[in-house]
Amino acid sequence: MAKLTIRDVPLAGKRALTRVDFNVPLDQKSGRITDDTRIRAALPTIQHLVKGGARVVLMSHLGRPDGKTVESMRMRPVAVRLGELLGRPVAALDDCIGPAVENRVQALKDGDVALLENLRFHPEEEANDKAFARSLARLGDLYVNDAFGTAHRAHASTAGVAEFLPAVSGFLMEKEIEYLGRVLTNPEHPFVAIFGGAKVSDKIAAVKQLLGKVDVMLIGGGMAYTFLAAQGVAVGGSKLEKEKIGLAKEILDEAQRRKVQVVLPIDHIVADRVDPTAQVKTVAGAIADSWAGVDIGPQTVKRFQEVLASAKTVVWNGPVGVFEMAPFSAGTKAVAECLARLKATTIIGGGDSAAAVVQFGVADKLSHVSTGGGASLEFLEGRALPGVAALKDK
Repeated sequence: MAKLTIRDVPLAGKRALTRVDFNVPLDQKSGRITDDTRIRAALPTIQHLVKGGARVVLMSHLGRPDGKTVESMRMRPVAVRLGELLGRPVAALDDCIGPAVENRVQALKDGDVALLENLRFHPEEEANDKAFARSLARLGDLYVNDAFGTAHRAHASTAGVAEFLPAVSGFLMEKEIEYLGRVLTNPEHPFVAIFGGAKVSDKIAAVKQLLGKVDVMLIGGGMAYTFLAAQGVAVGGSKLEKEKIGLAKEILDEAQRRKVQVVLPIDHIVADRVDPTAQVKTVAGAIADSWAGVDIGPQTVKRFQEVLASAKTVVWNGPVGVFEMAPFSAGTKAVAECLARLKATTIIGGGDSAAAVVQFGVADKLSHVSTGGGASLEFLEGRALPGVAALKDK
């Protein structure tokens, strides 16, 4: 799935209309950015465009303004922070389309950087409106998509614009496609997938897709209790999707047919309520009705570590416990630290798993931490992502 990138096209003097994911958290009182990870992730692409003599026109959404102008969701603080990181001024424009914006962009010089106003102030963005996409396209000679986190959405700025301009990928998008694509097409074995998170229903399609590719599947988090219930294990007050028990059983049967080993928790950290001040204990096997599983237990951690020790490719999607609360974070932390020690290709599928590896300080020791939770999951499901499909093939 090789796509053309910004390395493959002439940049000097070109207006590079670039979709980035600057949907960063802002402190509502001060308006300051509380986490600039997404801005930093786009720097290599922006720096390459600047160095190549392009006139860089960046576009992003921020928050959920629902097609209306919301003062607290303006892009100006992002432009300020980006300017600090780049060491050059970044012009914050007052809108993302229209004659005034076109005039400002026309006046840019080679190497200049401008950031358009929040795309989602216009309802046409999420509607993938053709006229809106054409208006955006007027601001560029070339379209660059570096926003993998929104690639699963067919919006004007992720798919629509590519109908009017030659479309190539930025470095962040390139890395996502390369690592996630390798998992689906050419993983090195033994290949282990770790699934966690709250619900089986969120991960069904990805679990089914990877069943045909992995050697072992480790399942923890809330979704494990539906699988345990399918095996007739009592799970007490744990997170359980009763209507998915039959499906979990089908997946376990399918794994057996394919000779894929599925490892479920053999012991649990349980609590009398999901609260940091709750009563907590470790139990093996069945869980009593008044208790709920909130993390994998030490024996399960040991079992997971044994499986992972020989892995050559690991994909992890979803934490194995309620890691946001310190008393229930040990399992997820142990898995994160185990992956950081492996001599293997280790890929984290965005979302909560990405937040966990950052929290436990191991993100830089892993092969790839995806910037898109929903997008990475859909990619692993084998679905075509509109934002990726719109890019030109090599």
